[in-house]
Amino acid sequence: MGNICRSPSAEAVFRHKMQAQGLVLKVDSAGTLGAHVKEKPDHRAQKAGVARGYSFDGIKARKVTVQDFTDFDLILAMDHDNIEELKKVAPADMQHKILLMLDFAASYEEQQVPDPYYGGAKGFDYVLDLVEAASDGLLDKIKI
Repeated sequence: MGNICRSPSAEAVFRHKMQAQGLVLKVDSAGTLGAHVKEKPDHRAQKAGVARGYSFDGIKARKVTVQDFTDFDLILAMDHDNIEELKKVAPADMQHKILLMLDFAASYEEQQVPDPYYGGAKGFDYVLDLVEAASDGLLDKIKI
């Protein structure tokens, strides 16, 4: 929602895994709320990600725009609430681009990435577990 926890973590993970496979794709994260625009990711998200070797360099919060639906092939949401907010912004002919991030995480039954903001460090680690699995699944689909 605010683009400081889950989605910047997913951006850092996916960017790292994509580069490790020699792929060049346009990757970005954005929130459905504008509360944290231009802020760096939450320090707890960064700490958890850096511990696993991910870089958050250059990642700053921004709000999703209508232009994003033209600029990107996929718009991945962390949960159903974000799906609903994205559908309000997306042009009717581009709503098919909106999917849940965990649609690509076959090893997990969860559909939604929980918001770790009000929890402890374990929540941020779990977010990384989920987005790592989803990133691997998405990269497998891209390579087909």
